Amino acid sequence: MKTIKTKTVVFITGAFVSNSSWDDWKTYFESKGYKTFAPAWPFKNGTAKELRERQPNDTDLAGLRLSELVDHYADFVKKLPEKPILIGHSLGGLVTQILVNRDLAAAGIAIHPVPPLGVIPYEFSFLKAGWKALGYFTSTKKTYLMSLSDWQYAFTNEMSLEDQKSSYEKYTIPESKLVARDGLSSAAKVDFNKPHAPLLITSGSIDNILPASLNLRNFKRYNTPGSVTDYKEFKGRNHYVLGQPTWKEDADYILDWIKAH
Repeated sequence: MKTIKTKTVVFITGAFVSNSSWDDWKTYFESKGYKTFAPAWPFKNGTAKELRERQPNDTDLAGLRLSELVDHYADFVKKLPEKPILIGHSLGGLVTQILVNRDLAAAGIAIHPVPPLGVIPYEFSFLKAGWKALGYFTSTKKTYLMSLSDWQYAFTNEMSLEDQKSSYEKYTIPESKLVARDGLSSAAKVDFNKPHAPLLITSGSIDNILPASLNLRNFKRYNTPGSVTDYKEFKGRNHYVLGQPTWKEDADYILDWIKAH
């Protein structure tokens, strides 16, 4: 029996990028009959350029914690007339998993998600791509802004230099170091044994910051035989998966998965 009947979708943005990264996805899902939302994180209302101009002294954003971010989206979801489908990318994927665990979603799709607590990210590329964002030995009163070279490694590896530069200018924004650190704390906890709404975890074969092997371990931690938990690895996807030329193929797969459940 089909369980996903809602036509409401909430897109949850990851770290380091503006919520405008969902614009094409919103338009596409709306063309398929869905009502969509992509609310910004707290203290991130504005264009990428405007947010970068606050770097590094945006103390409100610098003080943001993961628990506040999760509650921000939980409060948004609770005000909707029906439980939505949640689609989150990266840290937004982790938030999606947490909200699914809280029974606040009709379904969840976690695209290249940051893993919940207990899924150990030991891959070298994860450590290389994410170490600076944690900001150890630096002030947590200042935000972190990924450099172009870091963006090239963490998000846009194997893309043309022109596309790497244009995507950096269009989407990259400062980030709270505390939010990044909290991804390794109890704020990122999920009960892997709790029954849940249908959940799909996707990964990309060339993602450096969140490698497919890490996403697969995340998926395998679930121990809920009565719940739908699925996994899909896409070939040739880096962490900029939402904006790669193949994004519509990923969106179609997700739409088909939603329709099948």
